Amino acid sequence: MVQISDAIRDGAEGFFRTQYGSISKMAMLLALVILCIYLFRSTTPQQESSGLGRTTSAYITVASFLLGALCSGVAGYVGMWVSVRANVRVSSAARRSAREALQVATRAGGLSAIIVVGMAVIGIAVLYATFYVWLGVDLPGSMKVTDLPLLLVGYGFGASFVALFAQLGGGIYTKAADVGADLVGKVEQGIPEDDPRNPAVIADLVGDNVGDCAARGADLFESIAAEIISAMILGGTMAQRCKIADPSGFILFPLVVHSFDLIVSSAGIFSIRGTRETGIIVPMEDPMTILQKGYSFTIVLAVLAFGLSTRWLLYTEQAPSAWFNFALCGLIGIITAYIFVWIAKYYTDYKHEPVRILALSSSTGHGTNIIAGVSLGLESTALPVLVISVSIISAFWLGHTCGLVDETGNPTGGLFGTAVATMGMLSTAAYILTMDMFGPIADNAGGIVEMSQQPESVREITDVLDAVGNTTKATTKGFAIGSAALASFLLFSAYMDEVSAFAHEPFKQVDIAIPEVFVGGLLGSMLIFVFSAWACAAVGRTAQEVVNEVRRQFIERPGIMDYKEKPDYGRCVAIVASASLREMIKPGALAIISPIVVGILFRILGYYTGQPLLGAKVVAALLMFATVSGILMALFLNTAGGAWDNAKKYIETGALGGKGSEAHKAAITGDTVGDPFKDTAGPSIHVLIKMLATITLVMAPVFL
Repeated sequence: MVQISDAIRDGAEGFFRTQYGSISKMAMLLALVILCIYLFRSTTPQQESSGLGRTTSAYITVASFLLGALCSGVAGYVGMWVSVRANVRVSSAARRSAREALQVATRAGGLSAIIVVGMAVIGIAVLYATFYVWLGVDLPGSMKVTDLPLLLVGYGFGASFVALFAQLGGGIYTKAADVGADLVGKVEQGIPEDDPRNPAVIADLVGDNVGDCAARGADLFESIAAEIISAMILGGTMAQRCKIADPSGFILFPLVVHSFDLIVSSAGIFSIRGTRETGIIVPMEDPMTILQKGYSFTIVLAVLAFGLSTRWLLYTEQAPSAWFNFALCGLIGIITAYIFVWIAKYYTDYKHEPVRILALSSSTGHGTNIIAGVSLGLESTALPVLVISVSIISAFWLGHTCGLVDETGNPTGGLFGTAVATMGMLSTAAYILTMDMFGPIADNAGGIVEMSQQPESVREITDVLDAVGNTTKATTKGFAIGSAALASFLLFSAYMDEVSAFAHEPFKQVDIAIPEVFVGGLLGSMLIFVFSAWACAAVGRTAQEVVNEVRRQFIERPGIMDYKEKPDYGRCVAIVASASLREMIKPGALAIISPIVVGILFRILGYYTGQPLLGAKVVAALLMFATVSGILMALFLNTAGGAWDNAKKYIETGALGGKGSEAHKAAITGDTVGDPFKDTAGPSIHVLIKMLATITLVMAPVFL
């Protein structure tokens, strides 16, 4: 077990070093570009009045960009560092009892989750405090505290930049190895999953760590960072408009909420206890039920903590009941998160009807399995969209009617209400990330058990944990898309405020009836589809290299099948590592360059046609349409992929003929198609949505 675990660890750490080496070079290059843009751009009236010159503002943005990128990288590294050490402990615990294996996997996931959320809070708090002291905020003739959060935007951009490449590189790695191992091992040679005779098996297990743990750590870190910063900006803007005497409560509120998240999620994680009875046959509880109980416990605590935070920080004399409206907004967010987790579970868990119908369609062949999976994925977009729509509108109205008004008597709390709902949704983020990290750790443990040829009873325990891990991974992705939708909506309003500050004129709405603006929207939707295509194609190309290599080894070393010769695992690891680093550049570059190019082109066109704000309007449309298409596309890809995987797992439990049957072979095809959907393109899209939102915010002056 230890030997196999060491091989996985070496592969994961080697790839991580190379991948983050490439990412850091690209980050340095982008930091130089940002520096040049900020040194030659115009300044806003607020910056002029506070004496913050171009040079200072340029260096502040670049420093916060690099700090965000660094923290995001550390968050990813922590996720991987824990998982490559926990996998062997879980497989060892599975020899004793299922409950103990569950506890070890959950606590390992919990440790990395708490560090990731803690890093996001500490990073922003340190940056905020440094700027506050260094710039002498709120002293006569210097910057107002309400303008300070805008300086943190670079941090969010740095975090999303690293998360996008981590997700792309890790996603291509994990799925190319998985598809290659399955197609030759299971389908052609008929050997079980994670069999030691399969040359691609170590690459597949390494992929779980770099794709699911490291990438998801960076991804959720970036979600929280983007949401904290956008909520701080909106809180500051609203406090300024309403002339609130002490606006710091509204600005620091998101940091307090996420600090409470660490406490309530820790309590939830510790509510999952293990038992060490040996020799006593304990009937195995469903791990999903245990995790769900822990989640419900966390939610109850989160509601209490959220209510306390709103009363403490958002109480103001101007509108004494406003805090209660905001507490209800938070409750809406928490309920939305719970419903999202439930919807994802319904569509991807084989205890429910959709996956069983999908498994049944496998009994009539490969084609019907694919048709059923695609239609399930398409249908699964409806409920989440309805839930998000209701939560955005109801949170907006609760904020709007809270009693806070500006000088002219107009209600101003609407957007901040939506921001509070997003915070509510992410107020249990550490527990959600724990459930997500649990998946790949359980998957790895199953691989180690299979490769070290443990008794069948141990493999049964890890199989159950692995199937639950698939469902928890799908629920986390659903949760991440929901929070990405809300966070992008907030960043979009921050972008419009930023544009009006630079242009010295109001910028309240975007008119899609203007042809150029409509074209911007079309380009935004197209970007999502091309990005998804390139991400899936990258997995396909890399998987072909793996398939050819595995076939070559089986032909040239016939003794592998009789355990007389050892497969060359390192060769597959090397192929996947170099190919995934090469393949992640193209889709990543498309995501960064396209909004900037579109903005600059339409700015030039606007200059010659007498439409001064055209560039900013077209980019706003691109951002809106990309967010809408991206949410739907990510929901479709994630759910379809998760359902195909669990339909295969359902058949492997003995249903419809069990392992080796024709239905099983069709289900493997479906799972292979779903692999790049759910672990490469889908998760990369919701990172892409937030990155587009932060990049437009950072680059706003370029479009004017």
